Amino acid sequence: MSFKVCVCGGAGGIGQPLSLLMAMDDRVGELCVQDVDVAMVPAAGVAADLSHLNLPSKVKGFAIDPKQPAVDQLEECLTGCHLVLVPAGMPRKPGMTRDDLFNINAGIAKGIAEACAKFCPDAVLALIVNPVNSVVPAVTELYKKWGKDPKKIVGVTTLDLV
Repeated sequence: MSFKVCVCGGAGGIGQPLSLLMAMDDRVGELCVQDVDVAMVPAAGVAADLSHLNLPSKVKGFAIDPKQPAVDQLEECLTGCHLVLVPAGMPRKPGMTRDDLFNINAGIAKGIAEACAKFCPDAVLALIVNPVNSVVPAVTELYKKWGKDPKKIVGVTTLDLV
């Protein structure tokens, strides 16, 4: 069986090598690399770089406007996905509390989760969004509220697990 995987935040420091690992997996037939259109590295560029390698996956890049709801922009990217990996969000900066970090990153995770609930509700949603121990329960509650299976939500705390 061939799987469709999306890496939301795929142009970032974690997302790029994670996208490469996914593209190298023989079970991944289609890989979508998605990020915001203001990312330092364009998602389309990451996808183009990966497509030049002799890999089994068909790779496509998607950029979204962070000022617009993710659910309005991710249909093509997420439809048919089996796995959505989310190494998205802002890193913790000096002087920033965990509450500050949660307030920023939970909103990012919520937008992606809402799009997943709509376009790929059966996909496993793997959150690599800090603070992961707060974001995962929040997204799980949203999935329950939306009538989706909260057991599809997992938190990734160690990248070696992926």
